[in-house]
Amino acid sequence: MKKSKIKKFKAPVTVAVVGAGAVGKEMIRILVERKFPAKEIRVLARSARIIQVDGKDYQVHETTPEAFDGVDIALFAGTEGEKGAAVTFGKEAIRRGAVLIDNGSDYRMDPEVPLVIPEINEHDLAWHQGIIANPNCTTAVMLIPVNAIHKKFGVKKVVVSTYQAVSGAGVKAVEDLKKQTAEHLQSGTVGDPGVFPDPIAFNVLSHNWKVEKDGYSNEELKIIKETHKIMGDKSIQVVPTTVRVPVYNGHSESVYIETKKKITPAQAAKILSKTPGARLVDDAHPLEGKTCPMPTLASGKDDVLVGRIRKDLFNPKALAFWAVGDNLRKGAALNAVQIAECLVEK
Repeated sequence: MKKSKIKKFKAPVTVAVVGAGAVGKEMIRILVERKFPAKEIRVLARSARIIQVDGKDYQVHETTPEAFDGVDIALFAGTEGEKGAAVTFGKEAIRRGAVLIDNGSDYRMDPEVPLVIPEINEHDLAWHQGIIANPNCTTAVMLIPVNAIHKKFGVKKVVVSTYQAVSGAGVKAVEDLKKQTAEHLQSGTVGDPGVFPDPIAFNVLSHNWKVEKDGYSNEELKIIKETHKIMGDKSIQVVPTTVRVPVYNGHSESVYIETKKKITPAQAAKILSKTPGARLVDDAHPLEGKTCPMPTLASGKDDVLVGRIRKDLFNPKALAFWAVGDNLRKGAALNAVQIAECLVEK
């Protein structure tokens, strides 16, 4: 891959947020929370309207090529038309001087586009050519702890089962869960399953995604391919099972890793206690009085919460742990804003 210097913008910059759904609103929220040096936050979507984020009104403008005039960094959160918004408007945005950070899946596996989690591979930003891809939410939550352990002990294999919140499927999915829960409690049955193939209330769905090669869903294949690209190591064996659960926000993951060297839970805990983007939650490191990571605890938090670290009773070179992250933040909006921060001179 061709190397180049990271393009740095002088602060303050003009930022466009493309998409006014759950992820787009979270991007706006995080830009404000982190005091990102933006002289303008320009919100774009399919249609012009007013949206409110944390009590503040934002004018949404229609997404057109001209809407990117003067934009330095464009955070793509939603979709416009049949293809992702970055495909539809990306070339025009780049032509007008913007760098794209795309939360969609269109460019993640493009060999000319870096796929970046700043805590892991910020260096890959050096070869971007106008487009930078954000990883899938499940990949981001998993790799923060896995990569930290990999650097010290060498991870050979990862077996992961996900428990994914409905917010990962959009605002409509959240409303479906609310509606179906009320219906089920009232009558014991659910009518329209909504955006999912079957009702999600009081249910779990392992068939939420299209099944592709070798029986793996496209969501599972994303985890495999993105892990290899971000960590730069295709030899790591990744065996994922993705499941949608009736939780509003916060993806949970049961992770089992095999390492090249012997490892103990105490050694893993010591590493994770010093890992940027991770936070231990156990008896010795409680969070809000709780000693185990939970979606309700992770929602609204920047860090991936890690706990339940335990050894494999049959293999001294393996252990298991439980990780939970806010899929709208580190799994999407926060990671995109962190990439943007890397592109602005400090």
